[in-house]
Amino acid sequence: MSEHVLTAGEHAYYQRQMVLPEWGEAGQLRLKAARVLVVGAGGLGAPVLQYLGAAGVGVIGIADGDFVEVSNLHRQVIHTMEDLDTPKTTSAATRLRRGNPHVEVVEHMVPVTVANAADLISGYDIVADCTDNFATRDLLHATCHALGRTLVSGAAQMTEGTVTTFAAFRGGENPCFRCLYPTPLPPEMTPSCSMVGVAGPVLTVIGGLQAMEVVKEILGIGEGLSGRIVMYDGLSAGFSEIPLARRADCPCCGGSATAQGERAMAQPPVTGG
Repeated sequence: MSEHVLTAGEHAYYQRQMVLPEWGEAGQLRLKAARVLVVGAGGLGAPVLQYLGAAGVGVIGIADGDFVEVSNLHRQVIHTMEDLDTPKTTSAATRLRRGNPHVEVVEHMVPVTVANAADLISGYDIVADCTDNFATRDLLHATCHALGRTLVSGAAQMTEGTVTTFAAFRGGENPCFRCLYPTPLPPEMTPSCSMVGVAGPVLTVIGGLQAMEVVKEILGIGEGLSGRIVMYDGLSAGFSEIPLARRADCPCCGGSATAQGERAMAQPPVTGG
């Protein structure tokens, strides 16, 4: 079916969001024409995937090289006990297809590495980073920056989480990931959820915010999060915000375009979340 026309079934499915004045049929058509890659089908990926699928993003790619384990289920709510030992991409794609037959879901059952990141990302308009380690986040950002793709990034541990957007390729005051972290963080500073734990509902809050930022970027509405980091504290039920400025000496976006591209594609191999 053409991405330029909504079917009767799509009108019925999306009617409650299309009545929003910022949205309308034109916005729904933009969503239908959009291609979004979600990297990580775990705790953050679960709500991001479900809300983007329900919103009607035309093509949703899922990149994850892991299999469903029982320890995932308290927070990775897109999977069930029946999915144990199944690739997360398969489990998540099945759930999305059952939830909304109007979207196309593409499974990338691979770890994201320097060898395949550019090929994966180049086929999409926007990337949602739902991974859980610094090296993967760094690679995703570097590749998105080199290819001119917007990256919406979420993170959560214990009872806290953050959301922001990176689009330094647009120029101006838009900062990049390396404006936030000029040098890579050592592993001991970024412990995994298996080490420090995470509350499932926090991931739902952060994933929901992340999905909304992707939708806003596609529709071109509201105020995006480039240059701002939203922080959520689940124990106080409080939100706060900190500004993120572009650094003139940034190792990624502070130099020439040629140097940026060379740095972006010279990251070490890493695995997906």
